[in-house]
Amino acid sequence: MPGRYGDVDYATLTKRSFLLGVGLFALGALGEFALAATGTAVPAWEHALLVDAEWAGVGLALLSPFVFGILLPLTE
Repeated sequence: MPGRYGDVDYATLTKRSFLLGVGLFALGALGEFALAATGTAVPAWEHALLVDAEWAGVGLALLSPFVFGILLPLTE
């Protein structure tokens, strides 16, 4: 019998969203490192985009286990 939100696989959703957050953080951090190592001058919006990707990655990686692993299964 499906739950309140349908037939949702919370374990898979938790793992994938956590990995997405880690990937966003890694993309932002590696991009910033590469720009600093090469000394390439980039516009401010590109720097801001990489920093925002780092922040979004950290937030997603920290919140997704709580939301998809604990909170939503408890509301079923």
